[in-house]
Amino acid sequence: MGLRNKAFGLALSLAASDLGAPAAQAQSVAEFYRDNAINLIIGFPVGGGYDIYGRLVSRHMGKHIPGNPKMVPQNMIGAGGMKAANFMYSVAPKDGTTLGIIPDTAPSEELLGTNGVAYVSSNFNWIGRISASTNVQVLWASSGVKNIADAQAKESVQGGSGPMAPAVIYPKLLNALGGTKFKMVTGYGGAAESCLAMEKGEIDGCLLAWSTVKAAKRDWLEQKKAAIVVQWGSTRHPELPDIPTMVELGKTPEDKAILELYASATEIGKSIVAPPGIMPERVSALRRGFDAMLKDPEYLEEIKRLSLDFEPLSGEKLQAYVEELSKTPASVLAKAKQVRDH
Repeated sequence: MGLRNKAFGLALSLAASDLGAPAAQAQSVAEFYRDNAINLIIGFPVGGGYDIYGRLVSRHMGKHIPGNPKMVPQNMIGAGGMKAANFMYSVAPKDGTTLGIIPDTAPSEELLGTNGVAYVSSNFNWIGRISASTNVQVLWASSGVKNIADAQAKESVQGGSGPMAPAVIYPKLLNALGGTKFKMVTGYGGAAESCLAMEKGEIDGCLLAWSTVKAAKRDWLEQKKAAIVVQWGSTRHPELPDIPTMVELGKTPEDKAILELYASATEIGKSIVAPPGIMPERVSALRRGFDAMLKDPEYLEEIKRLSLDFEPLSGEKLQAYVEELSKTPASVLAKAKQVRDH
């Protein structure tokens, strides 16, 4: 009798949940978000670039979403942002109440089969790009390397943290596919430490975000202490029209495709994603809210005050880019791994 009662209770519970699901789905977007806050998962520590952009979005985007939900930033640190990416894909609620900022390398790491990746980038709902992530290779004047032609003719020593860091992988790729002669020295704590070593004359060059150069190191260029020889992306930054991109330097179409795969990090940049499986109307509302935020005078004023890059991209265009990237031929991926791991 007890078992029968338990079974009857379970049946009632399931029936109730079945009835509740359509009711929840029947809510308008505004009704749903009026009752629910949005958690914004930031896969990086407090105070870094991703965190600054994430908290900026959390202060402004909610007022442009129907129902005006509060947005709550939450840092989830681990595995260079991959912990947050995996969480967003498999664990986060698929109802539109959780958004995330994941690494700009997330799609390329997936395609290259990096250990620990447990997501399919093209299955995320991409909400929009806050800004691209343009990194540049800076060479100190004493190196004698003033442009990419010099970098292809003369060996120069570059600093980086570890073998899988972009500061090490990108120059190594360009050596193999673009004819440069960068010599890598690892063990530096990060970009700031590498660039300090460059200033001290320990090494010739370092990889640094263009936004950092503009905000804190502009005197390097104005006083001709250093030169930028390549930008690590596929599209020339509007402020760097005369500096070649890594993709341009590929010798063959296959070389360019490999470099494009790695350059995708620049195109992904600081982007907002939502988990797969969210109702299309909520995805649309989130994307339109993001787009409206980009025109908000208060948002734009804060971007200016913080000296942040502003190169946004719509969710639809970002989604299309990631889906196209996912079609990279297996032969290109195989060679990309080979060059990276050599």
